[in-house]
Amino acid sequence: MKIAQFKTKTSDEARLGKLDGDVIIDITSVAATALDFIKKGSVALHEAKNVTATTAYQRDAVEYLPAINPGKVIAIGRNYVDHAIEGGSEPPKSPMIFTKFNNSITAHNAPVTLHKISEKIDFEAELAVVIARRASKVAEANALDYVFGYACLHDVSARDLQFADGQWVRGKGLDGFCPIGPFVTTKDEIADVQALDIQGILNGEVMQSSNTSKMIFNIAYLIHYITQAITLEPGDVIATGTPDGVGVFRTPPVLLKDGDVFEVVIDGLETLSNPFVTEK
Repeated sequence: MKIAQFKTKTSDEARLGKLDGDVIIDITSVAATALDFIKKGSVALHEAKNVTATTAYQRDAVEYLPAINPGKVIAIGRNYVDHAIEGGSEPPKSPMIFTKFNNSITAHNAPVTLHKISEKIDFEAELAVVIARRASKVAEANALDYVFGYACLHDVSARDLQFADGQWVRGKGLDGFCPIGPFVTTKDEIADVQALDIQGILNGEVMQSSNTSKMIFNIAYLIHYITQAITLEPGDVIATGTPDGVGVFRTPPVLLKDGDVFEVVIDGLETLSNPFVTEK
């Protein structure tokens, strides 16, 4: 199942829906938000499957909200070998963890501001993992049992701030710098999450092209590693890292500018797309 949070053209009320072909069927009667849906567990999935298209909307006629409003986003740096190498770094021996705060969360199709504080804003296509239930000190062998589903995520990055600060939180955490969505796809629809093609596309040109099999640390290990120190709650997100091809390490560099559109395309998931606009 693919679920989304959205608003209609006639109402500002947030709705929850499931994708059925080209329409979104309203399942707000099952749960008001994606987080409520996740917390309700298998009961919500069962109830949602039985909801018919009594109230449905064309998928292109709604205003998408962030696919999930996580309590926290745990992000992983340099988790693809080729991305580490293109930046002149050795592949890490353990996961590199940073965070993106809730102010950075934004929706599919929402304009992302190119903040004046940075002159080097870059793109990073990523796979997001959405957590299903509280996870603490999880064994790697059953770590995927704690996954609700997956989504496309764009880890927008202000490189000048990121590199100057020595740690990445400010450069990664500007307002709007974490688009996620448009849907969360439940894990049962993904046969092998470590075998998904992933692309980052800028203005129709493929800039990043890889496969999740090339992650240095796979998703099960990331959940295990993170939860030895940090408890994950329902709806929390793990951003699993970006492959090579980012703009800053190209010759010449390719940085985001006013009018650009960036897409994150991952097998089995719905494409995430966002335009970029200069701060006024």
